[in-house]
Amino acid sequence: MELLDVQQVQEVAEKIKKQFQAIDSVEEISIIEAVGRVLAHDMVSKEDVPGFHRSTVDGYAVKARNTYGSTESMPTFFHITGSVEMGKDVNQTIQEGQAMYVPTGGMLPEGADAVVMIEDVEVVGDLLNVFEQVAPRENVIFKGEDVYDGEVVLKKGHRLRPQDLGGLAAIGVTKVPVYTKLKVGLLSTGDEIVPPETEELLPGQIRDINGISIAAAVQALGGQIIYGGIVKDQFDQYLSKSQELFQQVDFLILSGGSSMGTKDYTSQVMNQLGSPGVFVHGISIKPGKPTIIANCNGKPVMGLPGHPVSAMVLFELFGRQIMNQLHHVNENPFAKQLRARISRNIASQVGRTDYVRVQLEIRDHELWANPVFGKSGLITNLVKSDGMIEISQYKEGIIAGEWVNVILFS
Repeated sequence: MELLDVQQVQEVAEKIKKQFQAIDSVEEISIIEAVGRVLAHDMVSKEDVPGFHRSTVDGYAVKARNTYGSTESMPTFFHITGSVEMGKDVNQTIQEGQAMYVPTGGMLPEGADAVVMIEDVEVVGDLLNVFEQVAPRENVIFKGEDVYDGEVVLKKGHRLRPQDLGGLAAIGVTKVPVYTKLKVGLLSTGDEIVPPETEELLPGQIRDINGISIAAAVQALGGQIIYGGIVKDQFDQYLSKSQELFQQVDFLILSGGSSMGTKDYTSQVMNQLGSPGVFVHGISIKPGKPTIIANCNGKPVMGLPGHPVSAMVLFELFGRQIMNQLHHVNENPFAKQLRARISRNIASQVGRTDYVRVQLEIRDHELWANPVFGKSGLITNLVKSDGMIEISQYKEGIIAGEWVNVILFS
């Protein structure tokens, strides 16, 4: 039997970078529909936000220097000249020793550079007693302090989050140019695999877990899933179905049949889908060693192990990288990581990168990661996990109490 030609994790990541080119198809959509989509151009503000100096509290607009030395026992006195109305311009200018009431979000009158909170004053007729000094710019957002005219608010390749859409709304953008959704094909393989809706399982049958979990992971990254169903372990049928699905998508994922068993046809199928074909067949990793990745006429095809834990871990590591690369995504590798202490010793094998699922908990005001051990065929290992930690190929393990990076699951 032919053995796997295993490669290191970083080596595989570098090969993926060199193998595939980004897809440049763009469409314009409403920001209401844009969450999870990837920006195709830089978004530049054409105005200042806010467009005027505004108060962040209910209080009185003043010249900050006039409040210096104010205390409860020795307040400073101001003459109240009026009040600011929300949503309206202010045509008065604050002079020395004057104050004007301003509500939260209201425009700051000309001449004022700070606001004294209403809790720190007393009104006596048209006189204001101020019991607390303020510094210049205190309790005020100045014009353009949030966004200035000409500022790049979001860069090309950014995957849009809810807060990003709020930022775009603030600068008057209601439509955004985004890359068209990646079409990702998913085909499940195996004589034992049956649809999830199967009510009664015959002996030896299991429901298709990867067809649901990997599809959901693709959609979480903004991809459009095209599910090809389940194909039996028959080479001609497997090849025919793969070729049909391959023509419809930007990225094809084959679940199962990636090891070196007598009926594991995935690598053979990939090599017939296009050239140069398979460039990864085996990764020095646990779980997920028999993963396959191919370049078929410039299009990525990935063969994931059938075990659900292995499939999810490998998709998170390399399927995500491929999707990001096709979509120009500039993703911060640390954005989905937390620092935590590992709760127990974990042994590892030098020369192999291990990914261990963990469950997070707060203990004594610190974040701890509890390993979730179990075989890669058990989906509940993932259900119980918040993320995973990496044990480098150069380490023999980690020691209880050691700080680790937790890669959060999508």
